[in-house]
Amino acid sequence: MAIRPQAGTRAAAAAGAAVGAVLGAVAARAAFAAFRRRPPIGDEKTADEYWTRVNHRGEPVTLLEGPAFAAGAVAAAALAPGLSMRARAAVVLAGAGSGVLGAYDDLFGTNSSKGFKGHLTALARGEVTSGAVKILGIGATGLAAAALAPSHEDVPARSRRGALGWSADTLVDGALIAGSANLANLFDLRPGRAVKVGLLAGVPLLAASIAAPYGPRSRQAAALTAVPLGAAVALLPEDLGERAMLGDAGANALGALLGLAATARLNRPARLAALAAVAGLTAASEKISFTKVIAGNPVLNRLDMLGRRAPQPAPGTPRPLG
Repeated sequence: MAIRPQAGTRAAAAAGAAVGAVLGAVAARAAFAAFRRRPPIGDEKTADEYWTRVNHRGEPVTLLEGPAFAAGAVAAAALAPGLSMRARAAVVLAGAGSGVLGAYDDLFGTNSSKGFKGHLTALARGEVTSGAVKILGIGATGLAAAALAPSHEDVPARSRRGALGWSADTLVDGALIAGSANLANLFDLRPGRAVKVGLLAGVPLLAASIAAPYGPRSRQAAALTAVPLGAAVALLPEDLGERAMLGDAGANALGALLGLAATARLNRPARLAALAAVAGLTAASEKISFTKVIAGNPVLNRLDMLGRRAPQPAPGTPRPLG
């Protein structure tokens, strides 16, 4: 029996996504093992100074999960089938760019200013914080990645409504990539939370990419989504076990890569809606605590605690006997 074109396209997209996810997982685990042996910065004597932080329990964890995720996802995208050279270049700009800028903030950032608004306010008064450098840098790499995104490469110039329409699409896509990078980082406050949020956003996007009968574009969107999801899932046990954390390097890269995948799959109205949601959540984070909101909702709290260690008892709470 002959295979219908749409069925063949979906099978190819699913197969490419599966290969991409496996490559992402293998590359991320390999990078994590390599960085544990030899960190990107520092040596045996100074590695802890650079890469060890104290988590919400007051216990030491390594930040090397973040560089391992970014390096693994970018390397896997270079090998994943079905991606054009432009798409691979976009992954390098979005993933490696966000990862490097996030690592800079992880290693050399200060707490003098906090939040998107705090860093921009400091910049307005002439103080260049590490967070401001990261925001501006991720904005620039996001814009560059958007210009190379698959959503732009296979659309004839005559259908882009001229240079103005192309520029508008690039600005929207760049803002979505950069905004997603920042938003993912806002969730990286508890073990596994940023990865879980990435899965909640990425899995439906992956399913939609596989189901869409768009030929090469759907295969590229599926691969672009699957690679970071595979890398994130591979490192999730370290995160949930509170042995490692994504940090800014990993969370920014995860968000940027999923934002890039969204630009490859979604049409213009959907991309605008996604950008509005990202902007709304980012603005809300300046006023409310995501951790308190999650803790106060039974469903969200159960998802947040899934796979994690039990929370610490409040001071003065008697320990159970036995």
